Amino acid sequence: MILKDSSCKYNFDDSIANIISFNMKHPIDYLKSIYHLATATTVLVDTYFGFLAVTNFRPGTTCIQLWHAAGAIKHFGLQDPSNETRSQRAIDRFQQVYDRFDYTVVGSEKMADTFRESFGITNNRILRTGVPRSDILFNQEKKQQIYHYIHSKYPLIGDKKIILYTPTFREDQFTDYQLELDIPQMYRELSDEYVLFIKLHPAVSNYVISEEFDDFVYDVSDYKDTNELLLITDLLISDYSSIPFEYAILEKPMIFFAYDMEQYKITSGLINDYGNQMPGPVVSTTYEIIYSIREKAFDMNQIQSFKEQWNEYSTGNSSINLARFLAGVEEKEETKEKVFI
Repeated sequence: MILKDSSCKYNFDDSIANIISFNMKHPIDYLKSIYHLATATTVLVDTYFGFLAVTNFRPGTTCIQLWHAAGAIKHFGLQDPSNETRSQRAIDRFQQVYDRFDYTVVGSEKMADTFRESFGITNNRILRTGVPRSDILFNQEKKQQIYHYIHSKYPLIGDKKIILYTPTFREDQFTDYQLELDIPQMYRELSDEYVLFIKLHPAVSNYVISEEFDDFVYDVSDYKDTNELLLITDLLISDYSSIPFEYAILEKPMIFFAYDMEQYKITSGLINDYGNQMPGPVVSTTYEIIYSIREKAFDMNQIQSFKEQWNEYSTGNSSINLARFLAGVEEKEETKEKVFI
C-alpha cells in the first residue's frame, strides 16, 4: 500500500502496489489513507511529514524513516539554521514528528551521527541496513539497459562522455529560475568530447533550456530516477545536493559548482568546512569547471575515501537487509499490511 501525497512526483507502478492519494482534495482517498495508517503494522516514510506529530500509531506498529539521501551537506531538522526564527512550539512539533520514528535507516556511521543530532534520536533507533535506493548503483545489467535507452533516445550523443548537472533547489528561484552555467562557453570548450545533461529539481517547472545547443545540452529533468542517470554519467556537477554521496559509490569524478556558497551558508546552512570535505574541486565559475575537466583535477583517492565514509553499509544488498528486518518484525504481528508514504 502506497500513500502518495501531492508533493510526490514519482509515478509508482500500480501493478505492484495499491496507490492512494493522501490528499484532502480527494476526501475518500484521504479517509482511506487514515484508515490504512491506523491499521498498518509497518509504516515506511521517506521525508518529514508534519501530520506525524499528532499521529498515534496502534500498539505494535513500527514506523521506519528511510529518508531521501545517503548523506547530508545541508543542516536539517533540529540543526536547521532557520530554527532560530521559529517558536519553541514549532521546534517541539518537529521533535514530536521525529519521536514517531522507531527506526531510521542509514548507510554509514557518519549519517547515524547526523540523524542523532538532526532528529534527536538515540543510537538504538538507528537501522544499519544501508540505503535501499543505492542498490541500483551496483546493478550492471540495469546500467546496460539505461545506456541503450539513453543512446537510442539521444542518438547524437554517440561515444561522447556524459556530464550530469544536478543543481539543488533554491527558494528564491521558485518562480524565476536562472541557470548559472555559461552554456555557450561550455559548448565551445567541451562539446568535442562531452555532452551535458541537466536535471533540475522537480520544484522548478518554469525554466526552458534553449535549443541553440541541442546537440550538446539535454534536459533530463523529467527522468524520474536520478540514480539511473548516475549509472551512465561520466562526470557529475553538483553543489549542495545529496546526490554526490551516492554517486561516490561509482568512484567517478565530481565538481561542486558552489557559486553562491557564502549566501547559501546563511540561508540554508552547510556542513562544517564544506570546501574541504567535498571529494572534488569546489568552484564558482564556468571557467573553473572547464579548467577542472581539461586538467583532470580530480583526486580519486579522495573520492574513494568519501565513498567509504558515507556508504560503509550500502554495498548493494540494502533492500534485502531491510526486507529481512521487516520480515522479523512481521513475525511478531498478526496483520501483514505495510504502508509507504
